[in-house]
Amino acid sequence: MQTRLVPINDGRSLLYIAGQISRDGDQVLTGSCPDEVSVEEAARRARQCALSVLSQIESAVGLDRVEEVTQLVGLVLSADGFGDQPKVMNGASDLFVEVLGAAGKHTRAAVGTNALPFSATVEIAAVAVVRTG
Repeated sequence: MQTRLVPINDGRSLLYIAGQISRDGDQVLTGSCPDEVSVEEAARRARQCALSVLSQIESAVGLDRVEEVTQLVGLVLSADGFGDQPKVMNGASDLFVEVLGAAGKHTRAAVGTNALPFSATVEIAAVAVVRTG
């Protein structure tokens, strides 16, 4: 079966980066927060997702062409009643600013869910404005 999805859609000067799940190499980092994975570990996993997003940007256009990361959407595999998804997503947000400076500041949604692909702890999608030409 062929997929109907692409990892990145480059339209005009907006770069849409598809959801990147928490991985360490080829291993998917799984488990819900906070019952199976601590908030601190989930934040580390969000940082791994952010590295994957940055890698996708570098591969597509180069990080030097990023004018602004406009939005991150973060999904956190969460136990019932868990509400600290923003603390988890800080792991990703901090990395974007560390790597891109002011261009890494962004709007963000941090959402809890009861299921993610492959039971990954975190999934992050992003939108960035990039210089073209």
